[in-house]
Amino acid sequence: MTANRLRTEKSPYLLQHAQDPVDWYPWSDEALERARLEDRPIFLSIGYAACHWCHVMGRESFRDREVADLLNRHYVPVKVDREERPDLDQIYMAACQTLTGHGGWPLTAILDPRQNPFFAGTYFPPRARGGRPGLVDVLTRIAELWRTDRDRLVLAGHQLAEVVRDNLAVLSPGTPGDEPLHQAYRQLAMTFDAAHGGFGPPPKFPNPAPLGFLLRHYSLTGEPLALTMVDKTLRAMRQGGIWDHIGFGFARYSTDRLWLVPHFEKMLYDQALLAIAYLEAYQVTGDPHHAQVARDIFSYGQRELADPGGGFYTAEDADSEGEEGEYYLWTPAQVRQVLGEDLGNRYCRRFGITEEGNFRGKSIPNRLSRPGEPAGDGEAELPAEAQTRLLQARSRRPRPLLDDKILTAGNALMAAAFARGSRVLGNAEYARVAERALAFIEAHLVREDGRLLARYREGQAAFPAYLDDHAFLVWAYLEVFEAGGDPGALEAALRWNQAMLKLFAGEGGGFFFYAGDGEELIARPRTMMDGPMPAGNAVAALNLLRLAALTGDDGQAALADRQLSAFAGQAESAPGLSHHFLTALQFRQAPVVTVVVAGPEDHPGTRLLLQAGRESWLPGGFVLHAREGEIGVRLERIIPFLREKARPVGQPAAYLCRDYACQEPITDPAVLRAAIRASSFAGIAAAPEN
Repeated sequence: MTANRLRTEKSPYLLQHAQDPVDWYPWSDEALERARLEDRPIFLSIGYAACHWCHVMGRESFRDREVADLLNRHYVPVKVDREERPDLDQIYMAACQTLTGHGGWPLTAILDPRQNPFFAGTYFPPRARGGRPGLVDVLTRIAELWRTDRDRLVLAGHQLAEVVRDNLAVLSPGTPGDEPLHQAYRQLAMTFDAAHGGFGPPPKFPNPAPLGFLLRHYSLTGEPLALTMVDKTLRAMRQGGIWDHIGFGFARYSTDRLWLVPHFEKMLYDQALLAIAYLEAYQVTGDPHHAQVARDIFSYGQRELADPGGGFYTAEDADSEGEEGEYYLWTPAQVRQVLGEDLGNRYCRRFGITEEGNFRGKSIPNRLSRPGEPAGDGEAELPAEAQTRLLQARSRRPRPLLDDKILTAGNALMAAAFARGSRVLGNAEYARVAERALAFIEAHLVREDGRLLARYREGQAAFPAYLDDHAFLVWAYLEVFEAGGDPGALEAALRWNQAMLKLFAGEGGGFFFYAGDGEELIARPRTMMDGPMPAGNAVAALNLLRLAALTGDDGQAALADRQLSAFAGQAESAPGLSHHFLTALQFRQAPVVTVVVAGPEDHPGTRLLLQAGRESWLPGGFVLHAREGEIGVRLERIIPFLREKARPVGQPAAYLCRDYACQEPITDPAVLRAAIRASSFAGIAAAPEN
């Protein structure tokens, strides 16, 4: 079979289709020009390398000769990796959702030569099956309409493009207030699954955004149900099959209420955001269970997703040996072969591995409760070597595909998570991991002219970076700064924040998703609604608020207010789609609490006070170290507030400052922890102790 035009691409997803009989183009001037010159519709297929249903459609439809002949004869077929071109994905996903009421991957759209979509859907088998139209019928019918009634299709595409532009780019300004926060809380309480955790019916996504919002709601209001929803959800996810009990890490989502049967792909961004969610739950509750889950996520990330150069790969596939989840499934005989009869049987009882199985005749290990089981988790009753030996045995199986491209956005999120882990868990190695990931970005994903790029693979960096890349990178540098007080990290945060302002700022407030120097598409998204990753506008809003609070810069504060006002109307009309933006609103509503530790860096008392501050839950503030020498001068240049802190006489001390008014110095770490907790849970009579 002759390879098509995708053979020279770097994307693992595009390379999966390089041997298709379809004459695929990557999204390119060449493809668009051919559509215009030959007046052909564009058949656009968008997916990603770890997507199970993308593989199914690839095997069934794009290797089907009749489908390929129709595409090659009547269309310009174009393949897009949504992780390389999230701008295209946002636009045509919005078109699909407008036309069908739902979306997902693979995303299928048919466009006129001006790129306006007039047909969209997701997965199509080659021929009609189970109530789904077949791709052969769809392609044949549209080719006929294009020949006989083209004007109607073109008009439909033009009208749909107008709707997409309005939905993605039109601001809904307003006055930021409390009402969206209360609405979002009520919606989450109404949809909470009290039996199994999570929100709404299946499929259930392990979405960290509502959990972070709820933890802050608990801090601000003292509402106990907010904390209950977070704790129940995080525990249930960790017990279910969505968690890899042998190799760690979370799968993309669960197909059932129980969190038992996942779609097995593992995404880097999910690991990063969920690690932060578990760390924050640990800070609020003091429960070591949540801290351990975060450690296990980090262990998985370092073992399976880390590039030797310091970056992180994007994802692991759902499929191996042509079957979804095959790598992760077990039978009792397989477990006993590795662990022996006695330990193997105990492991099977503990992790629900049975002869009948729970997925295609085999078992997904899980810790969901079963009749007759003793209360409690019970994993401590099994020796740690059981998990180690099973992991070693599993690693000898044919592995799922590793999507080894390195994305700026995902790496920035993982760097932010490791930096947060370093701060909360007191693990200096995590800070080094975060710093190496950021160094990788600076070394390999920044063009000579200083322009940030979005994707790196096999020595090649490409695609001008998007809003998310910049906003997440600023977030990561702020986390690294908070973890260790390095002024260089804060300077980098300010530098990349300035680049974001220059490239993406729009008239009337808010930031566009792709920059003014990017390719002109049919729409230029500007939204604060979350997708699988946080909305770049939401993260940018919180970054601006944090930078304004840190630096006292009125300019940053004005930009933050402009950002919040630009999207306040959207937040009020759809609070359940914008939890990261609501987190920024929560930061704005709360008083700024700053802990300044003064004392020599090498003094044990200084280190203990810094540790006490950094591991505490302080969602509306910062822990800073007032230092001597050149580092101190650099910090004071950016944070003038530090100049006002007198150096203590005799021993290190911490100053807790609320809205920049400081209390008496504190020299005891336990007293500092209590003072921070009292400040962070001001509305709660009896907050749980760490």
